[in-house]
Amino acid sequence: MSGETVEARPDLELAAAAAAARRWLFEEAAPVWADAGFDRDRGLFAEQISWAGRPEPVTRRLRVQARQIYSFCELGRLGWSGPWAEQAERALDRLLAAGRRGDGLFVHTFDDRGDVEDERCDLYDHAFVLFALAHAGAALNRPDLFDTADALFDLWEARYRRPTGGFHEGEVEVQPPRRQNPHMHLFEAALALWEASGRERWLKLAMELERLAEDRFLIGDAMGEYFDENWSPLGARRLAEPGHCFEWAWLFDRAAGHSASALEASDRLCAFARRNGLDAARGVAVNALTADGAVVDADARLWPQTERLKCAVARWRRTGDPEEAREAVDAWRGLHRYLDTPVRGVWRDRLKADGSWVEEPAPASSFYHIICSLSALLAAVDKD
Repeated sequence: MSGETVEARPDLELAAAAAAARRWLFEEAAPVWADAGFDRDRGLFAEQISWAGRPEPVTRRLRVQARQIYSFCELGRLGWSGPWAEQAERALDRLLAAGRRGDGLFVHTFDDRGDVEDERCDLYDHAFVLFALAHAGAALNRPDLFDTADALFDLWEARYRRPTGGFHEGEVEVQPPRRQNPHMHLFEAALALWEASGRERWLKLAMELERLAEDRFLIGDAMGEYFDENWSPLGARRLAEPGHCFEWAWLFDRAAGHSASALEASDRLCAFARRNGLDAARGVAVNALTADGAVVDADARLWPQTERLKCAVARWRRTGDPEEAREAVDAWRGLHRYLDTPVRGVWRDRLKADGSWVEEPAPASSFYHIICSLSALLAAVDKD
């Protein structure tokens, strides 16, 4: 190795990226969100943290509570020594006690005081409740939460299963359009529950959604966004989001052991998003394209950067290709732009096409995306 530089070794660059990611996560982000980001009086997580490092008094979405429960459980699994278990379990118990309606389904939002604000139910929210139950059941050694997940999905399936495939989205979103996005997160939750509980129903659901995505959501090599009642794409321009293409590619990669066609779909989606959805000048993935690859929205939110990173890491682990390690490093560098902030441990969310930032509080909803991607990065490097 004499004379060999880090720049010539993408695996070493990736290891350096993972070390930087671990430091940021454990030393900067986790302490801030466990302190300013958790309301000890109410047992709820903050929706946003301001640039002054304080929680913002705004409506709290149920989906964000569920995402933060996952995030803190995953922090514990990764080895963070802070109060992850206490806060995750307290927020979970509050969610189960105060977030359910009389029919057993979950509400949409709480006000800042923690009282129910909007009682309508939504598939996207329920996908994240199931996701949180999977991770909390494993992390907190509470198998009763798997029973809770079973009972909750029984209710949703009985009321909202569609004969043309997938599920009605509940009471919040007007349909049509039907959206792939809530089904993607239900797919993710089903995989998590299968891995955590070993219950076959969740693998069966995951494979059902995987087939639905391959058969109906794909438009050529892109992942469509909006559909009619029969899952035909809506709109002349047929929107696709690079972030969702990367995210589905990562999920297909995870499901490949149970589907003969999943890796081919994953490769197509990843290639489409990389070919059309990356802005080399800013080093980021943009928000939206048409299904034929034309840029519709050149702004770049934080979350597509995390999905780009997860996808690259999964492909590097599968193929060992140095180019995938380089792509993962580039994705980390793009993501790090959002994390390099004056107030350490929070983030920017929206990068404009002209390279300037939208100045706004840091949304807690991004922590799920960040932790999921950094967890994948750390696991890949630790494995090797």
